[in-house]
Amino acid sequence: MLDEPDHCSPAHAELRRRLDEGRARARLDQTQLARKAGVGRTTVSKALSSRGGLPSVETVTALADVLKLPMGELLELRRTAAEETGAAPADVSGPGRAIGQWEPHELEVHPAGSGETGADGGRALPKYVAREHDAVLADAVAAAAAGHSGIAVLVGTSSTGKTRACWEAVQPLAEKGWRLWHPFDPTRAEAALGDLHRVGPRTVVWLNEAQHYLGDRKFGERIAAAVHQLLIDEQRGPVLVLGTLWPEYAHDYTALPEPGGGDPYSRVRELLAGHTASVPDTFDTKALAEAKAFAERGDALLADALTRSRDGGRITQDLAGAPELLRRYEQPRKPAARALLEAAMDARRLGVGLHLPQAFLAAAACDYLSDDDYDQLSDDWVEQAYAELAERVHGKQAPLRHTTPRPPRCSPTPTTSMLAPKGPVFRLADYLEQHGRTTRRHLCPPASFWNAAHAHLTHPDDLNNLAEAAEDRHRLQWSHHLRQRAADHGNTDALYLLARMREGAGDREGAEALAWQVVDHGSNDVLDLLALMREMAGDREGAEALYRQAADHGSIDALYLLAALRVRAGDREGAEALAWQAADHGNTNALYLLAEMRVEAGDREGAEALYRQAADRGGTNALYRLAEMREGAGDREGAEDLYRQAADHGSIHALNLLIEMRERAGDQEGAETLARQAADHGNTRALYLLALWRERAGNREGAEALARQAADHGSIDALYRLAVFREEAWGWEGAEALYRQAADHGNTDALYRLAVFREEAWGWEGAEALYRQAADHGSIDALYRLIGMRERAGDREGAEVLAWQAADHGDTRALYLLAEMREKAGDREGAEALYRQAADHGETNALYHLAERPIRFHRLWPHGLDPDGTPTSPWQPFVSVERSGHVPPGTS
Repeated sequence: MLDEPDHCSPAHAELRRRLDEGRARARLDQTQLARKAGVGRTTVSKALSSRGGLPSVETVTALADVLKLPMGELLELRRTAAEETGAAPADVSGPGRAIGQWEPHELEVHPAGSGETGADGGRALPKYVAREHDAVLADAVAAAAAGHSGIAVLVGTSSTGKTRACWEAVQPLAEKGWRLWHPFDPTRAEAALGDLHRVGPRTVVWLNEAQHYLGDRKFGERIAAAVHQLLIDEQRGPVLVLGTLWPEYAHDYTALPEPGGGDPYSRVRELLAGHTASVPDTFDTKALAEAKAFAERGDALLADALTRSRDGGRITQDLAGAPELLRRYEQPRKPAARALLEAAMDARRLGVGLHLPQAFLAAAACDYLSDDDYDQLSDDWVEQAYAELAERVHGKQAPLRHTTPRPPRCSPTPTTSMLAPKGPVFRLADYLEQHGRTTRRHLCPPASFWNAAHAHLTHPDDLNNLAEAAEDRHRLQWSHHLRQRAADHGNTDALYLLARMREGAGDREGAEALAWQVVDHGSNDVLDLLALMREMAGDREGAEALYRQAADHGSIDALYLLAALRVRAGDREGAEALAWQAADHGNTNALYLLAEMRVEAGDREGAEALYRQAADRGGTNALYRLAEMREGAGDREGAEDLYRQAADHGSIHALNLLIEMRERAGDQEGAETLARQAADHGNTRALYLLALWRERAGNREGAEALARQAADHGSIDALYRLAVFREEAWGWEGAEALYRQAADHGNTDALYRLAVFREEAWGWEGAEALYRQAADHGSIDALYRLIGMRERAGDREGAEVLAWQAADHGDTRALYLLAEMREKAGDREGAEALYRQAADHGETNALYHLAERPIRFHRLWPHGLDPDGTPTSPWQPFVSVERSGHVPPGTS
């Protein structure tokens, strides 16, 4: 090569000489050098040839890096050569910037979730879950890194993860110093057509939403031609073109034209041929498993999305749509839209099914509006609000969308016609449903909600769920009316409960009538219950009659319960006959009853045979009972064998007794071996019990060692329980070290005990930090201490904030406690408000304390509360709404 006539400028010749000498020293031929530098073989050949033209900045940089040559000197030679020959300046390397300088959301990767912040202060992204199409991208990236230009276009519906996949794919190129160019200004098509000719080597051309480029009516075909030219121009390579498309666009661009018709996408079709990959709408089983693994390792965004993955793994759509769904709820164009959403949220969180009738939502929404907003409603407010909520966000999700329930898959029943709601039905977006469960869990729906439910809901399960929700909130009248509606529509749980209430009120005839309705719907359990209630009331004859009726209707449990009734009546012969009938039909409890009868009769052999039958049917307790009998008879070896069998069948108590037998016999090594075996099978309690036995025996060192073993096997309670035992036996001094060990293992109770000791020894200041630490780890008792401290200091606002923290952890007693504090401080109005909030959380005791004494509570609110929290006027229970003509409050 050095013998060729040199037509280069002096600087260019020197640049070429240094590169070629570096190649020779590295003992690389041109093909090997091209592969290592990630450029094409032709590019290397031209860079080392006097007739090849001045190499680009990217080529010089890549070759200098591989050959370990002084990059600055070579780039200076390249700049001088460019000035001598009039070539493009050295600092011009084409459009774009280093990949590492881009932020993924700048490249149109959808924000995920509701606004979490990442470690860099930007919007957080969930861990990336690779799928099959990622292999196609990986191949294209690997080829580009090896010096071969290429194009790959992902095809999939909205928000299926196409853009995120491209972003993850180019990260290996970022490490190699590649650039990325995203043409978008002044328009995408104009930017692409204007600067594609300037794209230099080692550049990713980012054509996200490629329809804006390739589908442009004026420039689309020219852009496709320019991309094609870029890909085949070796001097400008390697480059990688990445794009995304929706399926409908891909179909239009790749479809063959009709004979004799126009062909508007001929160049686009050629460009895409063989270079597209499909992105599925859902995660497959493997991808879901990986997503769950990331969630378990702390990825909050994926964990949150997986809780809503009812739609067959539409994880990316959920993550992409969440921010906009939340914005549409919090910033609606019309207040009526938000009212509909809140009515739907309350319906779902209180137990109404997925399909919400339009008539129900429209009627329920009224009281969610302020008086001013309600007065300004137009005649077509319902249509306007539904139209607003039907507008889709990313992932084809809508806040509240019209849906068509699937046809029933069950066989026809008398109530089948009642299950389908009348008129259009709507479905609330999963994300908003979950948001409502979190943010509205403290609220009781207004009167319009309960009226609408009673008037428009027909599914018996929906009605019964709402009845239970009303009862939980002490809205007793609505609970009764909705339960009656549920019963009238065939809900057996509602009928069952109403039967119990009638029986308890002394209306046996009414209770039996309802019980038979339950039986007609296929459930015999209510007859067993009524029979038991009759028996408890002393009516054995009535109880036996009901048990027999239940047995005649196929209740095997009734046969067993009837046998037990005969035993208590002294009719052993009749009891045995009934028990054998139940046992022959598979009732294991009947075998236990027969065995106990044999024991009482002194027939131990017969009892053992029956217990063995029960054990053969899977009755682990039968093995345990047999072991007890053997141990009582002095057969330790036989008892131990049976305890072991019971333990092998999953009886933790049997295993603990087996360990205790070894311990009592002085076989500490055998007991410890069994305990370790139990721990290896997940029963760490065995090690903990063994530790307690050692502690009681005075072997403190052995006890502590076993407790640590239990902790190492995952039982963080073991060290704490041992510390409690030691504190009770020897005081704080002997227990403190163990409490600290338990706290170090993550036991919150141990942290709390350390805080209590610190408070007793050094006062509040020394304990507050530990109480805060325990509270942050979920200790409600620690929160109570902090609440009390704030209240004593006069910081009511701070105490209330902490009380809400406790309520958010599921413990509504904190609100109740704070209400008591307000009452003691003379703030009766504030106390009553907090008592009502606690009651809305389901804290029934709060209602009692709204009066001075429980008896006054019954006098003041014997009929419950209205939805707004005021006492309900007297009403008549146990009267069917439909039969009596009584209309619940607020209905028309």
